[in-house]
Amino acid sequence: MKKLLSLVFIATGLMAFGQTADTIKYWKIENNMSLNFSQSYFSNWSAGGESTLATTGKYSILANYTKDKHKWDNWLNLALGYSLIGENDPMKTDDKIEFISSYGYKFHPKLFATVLLTFKSQFAKGYDYKVDSTNFISKFMAPGTIDLGPGIEWKPNDFFSLNFSPATAKWIIVNDQALADLGSFGLDPATIDTTTGVITHAKQVKTMFGAKALMIFAYDIFKNVNFNTKLELFSDYLNNPQNIDINWQVVLTLKVNSWLNVNINTELIYDNDIIFHNENGDPIGPRTQFNENMQLGLVAKF
Repeated sequence: MKKLLSLVFIATGLMAFGQTADTIKYWKIENNMSLNFSQSYFSNWSAGGESTLATTGKYSILANYTKDKHKWDNWLNLALGYSLIGENDPMKTDDKIEFISSYGYKFHPKLFATVLLTFKSQFAKGYDYKVDSTNFISKFMAPGTIDLGPGIEWKPNDFFSLNFSPATAKWIIVNDQALADLGSFGLDPATIDTTTGVITHAKQVKTMFGAKALMIFAYDIFKNVNFNTKLELFSDYLNNPQNIDINWQVVLTLKVNSWLNVNINTELIYDNDIIFHNENGDPIGPRTQFNENMQLGLVAKF
């Protein structure tokens, strides 16, 4: 949580510093901070049960610049959450660093020539708690993904945009040699001899080149009910371009009042290069990944 709060203050400070007197009219900046929680307590409960406490801190900032035919849209989304069940060690329930930056030049009332940059990673080490909670399977910059490419954005209104980048470079970074050697997150694994061990370590960076589509829709479908969804599609020209990587996020926000929200979040991921393994360590191929949570949260906007 300290890492999350530190980045929140750094990001806020940078954006505030960037608002000089002669450019502030061109910037539209919105900060959102929330603390979401759930709790249950049992004492001498005959039906059984474990006391639980779960908290998630979230921070997001939109910083959009518009002047004449130029626009520069920036979005930073951070989240970190843990759950305590009984006397067990804390379990991570949410962890996200996501940054999107897009420069656009308007050449038509609804079309922009763009350059799109995205970055994703996480703050803390992650574990497969069903297997064990001592050997981590992910951490900061393991993985980290960066993609960059020119494209065209269609923006017919304020709540919908579709960006298509036909020449996008993408890098997957696994900044941990042990995880890279296992072939985690789509990397080619190390060359291993069953007697002598590792012959050649795996590369920690995988480079791809392909086409990317990014669709964003955010709309108040009812009074005090906001629907927000983001869909990313990527095809690697260099390796099985028929396999489409999918990342689809949906956030439904019910505004109780100005400081209290109920959030329902889902995220669906499919990446043909990410291979799952069974309990014996044998590969079983790619799988559709899905995450859902519902939280009551205290919200601050500024």
